[in-house]
Amino acid sequence: MRRGVLLILSLILLAVFVSVAGTLLLATLARPSVSVPASATLNMRIEAPWSEIEPADVFQQLFSTGPSLRATIDAIRRAKQDSRIRALVIRPATQSALWGQLQEMHAALLDFRDSGKPVIAYLEAASTGDYYLATAADRVVLMPAGQLDLAGLVSYELFFRGALDKVGIYPDLLHIGDYKSASNTFTERGFTPEHREMTESLNRDWYDGLVAAIATGRNVSAERARELVDGGPYLAAEALEAGLVDELAYEDQLDDDEPVRGTETIEASQYLKTVRPPAGTGRIALLYAVGTITSGKSSFDSPTGGLVLGSETFTEWVRRARVDPDVDAVVVRIDSPGGSAIASEVIWRELRLTRDVKPLVVSLGDVAASGGYYIAAPAHTIVAQPGTLTGSIGVVTGKFVLDGAFDKLGIGTGSVSEGRFAEIYSPFRPFTDEERARISDQMRATYELFVQRVAEGRDQPEAHIDAVAQGRVWTGRQARELGLVDELGGLYDAVRIAMERARLDPGAGVRLDVYPPKRTLYDILSQQFGSTSTGPVGAVGALFSRPELRAIRQAADVMPLFRRGEPLAILPNLFVTR
Repeated sequence: MRRGVLLILSLILLAVFVSVAGTLLLATLARPSVSVPASATLNMRIEAPWSEIEPADVFQQLFSTGPSLRATIDAIRRAKQDSRIRALVIRPATQSALWGQLQEMHAALLDFRDSGKPVIAYLEAASTGDYYLATAADRVVLMPAGQLDLAGLVSYELFFRGALDKVGIYPDLLHIGDYKSASNTFTERGFTPEHREMTESLNRDWYDGLVAAIATGRNVSAERARELVDGGPYLAAEALEAGLVDELAYEDQLDDDEPVRGTETIEASQYLKTVRPPAGTGRIALLYAVGTITSGKSSFDSPTGGLVLGSETFTEWVRRARVDPDVDAVVVRIDSPGGSAIASEVIWRELRLTRDVKPLVVSLGDVAASGGYYIAAPAHTIVAQPGTLTGSIGVVTGKFVLDGAFDKLGIGTGSVSEGRFAEIYSPFRPFTDEERARISDQMRATYELFVQRVAEGRDQPEAHIDAVAQGRVWTGRQARELGLVDELGGLYDAVRIAMERARLDPGAGVRLDVYPPKRTLYDILSQQFGSTSTGPVGAVGALFSRPELRAIRQAADVMPLFRRGEPLAILPNLFVTR
């Protein structure tokens, strides 16, 4: 009886799902084709952060918050070559973007300007990130009643020790590396000296990049650019007087400006529909390694709303690209804070095998830290943005002791075990001294293997890698100086390098085989009926800003990893940068 009811309910849900799928698919197919005017201005609202991964199916495409970073840059690159596009108007909205993506977009806008076509930035209430993108424009226009919140940089980080103490949870965590502060998120109430030193170094480097962009974009000295940053935030009239903007006007008044006058406006959302994937005689596999690294399968809709990079899924993609005789090279795009050291080693192995048979180039996005950098190590060439969070070569592990929380709830605990270390990861008591020593030995072995992998890939002495490791996070610019990165640039710089290594004709173009591939209806049904996409973080999302929610999601994704007792290669802190 019960099985029959469940079967009927399942069939009803399946019918509803297929009906909705068909309706959405028909709606998508029925959309009218887009015609680009003969003389057009491309109007682009630049909302960040961007997704690195394209929507996997029609559902994600219809309900996504916006185009991916690559799709947005593809539209700009296409518009540069499109004779119908006479000018580009950008409206930045970058409240929670990190510097890697911002710098990649900034470079794309500068590349568009090389065509001789003008770029106009229109601002209303502009953040520091908004203005950073605006420095790539020929002209910056601010709404008369608007403001420019240019006031330097600050990095906030979240520490949960006080909250854990209140509920009776003790974080018994260990780390290797003086700067490996992933455990600090849970064990400390604020910055340790090493943690603060590292964060100050990152902030200072990002700040120098901001100052350099303002100096170049506004044609002033670096000293004057620093004075302008220190003088903010600005009202519209103050920003005009300071020379930070060129004009005060409303958006509708842009139609009267010389570059725009006489053209028709086409929105980027419409223009994107006309952009086709690049084609050519060569083929490059583009593999996205995005999210927290774990064993098993990848998830593009985890309970916390974050992405999970599963070693089983990713290695399958790598093998597929490696054995395909038509694939000339492999590019891996990494945006990951790390995760399981074991899963990272599994991925490293497949990429190391690939390196032996095909050119392997890695492009680092916002973050390639700890396990995220581990899997980059086999590459022939590593490309990063100047502001990419890079490195964090270190290890952390441990457990959360829940006995105090159970005691507060009036729940007793007990255990019966056989074996010397049977209860080493018991959640009901801290480690003993003997257990702690045992775990430390295992962590040391994992750390030494991490250093060895990087030293081999970077062709550097292990002593040098150990000196720059210690769990420390560097910017991409700093990492290049230390030999952890080869070139500064973005995804298409990595593609160019892969083409050169594969001896492909740059004039013939190249086709990109993108992973993850589009999902089939079977894949969609399997995920919908085999998992859930609603979690505790999603339920309280409205209570937090997007930067805060991103940090909380990362913490929520990391905490379960400690339960397994394996060494973790994870980003040492949870950044909320403004």
